[in-house]
Amino acid sequence: MPKTAMFEIEREGATIIVIPAVNLRELDDVASNAREAIDALSDLSIKNLVMDFHKTDYFGSTALALFIRFWKILADRSGHMAFCNLSDLQREVLSVTRLDTLWPICESREQAMKAVGS
Repeated sequence: MPKTAMFEIEREGATIIVIPAVNLRELDDVASNAREAIDALSDLSIKNLVMDFHKTDYFGSTALALFIRFWKILADRSGHMAFCNLSDLQREVLSVTRLDTLWPICESREQAMKAVGS
């Protein structure tokens, strides 16, 4: 049986939208399955990233490390990152870790796209 993709990736102009297709648990697979998203960010024309969580309701610390990695890549090119469609638990994790102070937390993808300047 083929392995389910962990992330869906869409592009709108200079922004990529990364959509976790499954909950990002404490698995080594999170980092290894993020290769496609990291490769997409290697395109220097990508300036912004929106993380859209409409298909999930949980992520763990491995995912937080991945989000920080994305952010560092974007920061090197003065890009922006925003999150949208978070569950209450996902919001709480970002709040407790104070990562919600780094990235805009938006209700919808449209708001997130505006927040990153797209």
